[in-house]
Amino acid sequence: MKVNVYYGGRGLLEDPTLFVLDKVIQVLEELRVEVNRYNMYEDKSGIATLPNTLKECDGVILAVSLEWFGIGGYMQQFLDMCWLYGDKEKISTLYMLPIVIATAYGEQDAEMSLRKAWDVLGGISMNGLASYVDSHEVFERNPDYLAIIEKTAENLYRNINKKSVKLPTSNIAVKNNIIKTHNIKLTPQESEQLSKFVADDGYVKKQKEDIEELSAMFKQMLGGEEPQERVYDDDFIEALYTHYHPEKDFVAKYVIIIADLGKNLIIDVGNELYCEYGEMQDSDVKMKLNSTLMKKIIGGKLTFQKGFMSGEITAKGNFKTLRMLDQIFKFEK
Repeated sequence: MKVNVYYGGRGLLEDPTLFVLDKVIQVLEELRVEVNRYNMYEDKSGIATLPNTLKECDGVILAVSLEWFGIGGYMQQFLDMCWLYGDKEKISTLYMLPIVIATAYGEQDAEMSLRKAWDVLGGISMNGLASYVDSHEVFERNPDYLAIIEKTAENLYRNINKKSVKLPTSNIAVKNNIIKTHNIKLTPQESEQLSKFVADDGYVKKQKEDIEELSAMFKQMLGGEEPQERVYDDDFIEALYTHYHPEKDFVAKYVIIIADLGKNLIIDVGNELYCEYGEMQDSDVKMKLNSTLMKKIIGGKLTFQKGFMSGEITAKGNFKTLRMLDQIFKFEK
């Protein structure tokens, strides 16, 4: 028999939930149950892949610390991932014991929330442990409390071992008839792979950038404009160098944020012109526009000043220095 424990608290030493959890695990291990524990605070970015760990267990313990309200963010996120990416067929066979130890009001509501969530996921929930204490010493000093904790752990073992059946509830009817996911139907293997992508911050960031780029393209098409040919990085830098007209004794630093490319164009004007993509901590002027506007500027169809005055370009810094851009870079129509 295998039981997975998911702890959604912050891992504080004074957290009484940890004491109760350790006691429950101790009882299960004495009954020769293999227990795997997952502390969600230790790997926050990996919560999206945790539903994959449900595949080879027979029971689940969901443990939370109620510090002010509700079940807390880590546990809620885990349950969200179970709903989106969990293998519902496997979850339907899993017995779940909720443990909620509170240092504030609301432990019974939180325990009921965990049970309802598991029922809606299709699993089998049990009456759990819900208690309010100031510290774990309350449990340690009272043998009757310890006996209740031990009995609850034993009940989980018995329910799993006997494969106890529950009477149907309205939560199941609500799930089947009202609550529907709007996602594409995926196999358990596809859900597992998708959850790994969701946990990969780099992948998610790249997807967002691609969506923004596609959105900008479709907006142009719907607006009746011809799709603009994409301008690559070197085109901007080359245009700046070839249209540069230096002003005597004029020195300035500009940062042009090209939003849809996700890059910052650095322009350092002095004895010589210096242009590159990168980061600059200090600058006289910082501007933000998109590649389409930049192409219009280097094509002579728009000036930096007109773009700023029309609101198409946002800028902050020395506005006298901003106006100088159109003098030192003269793009002919």
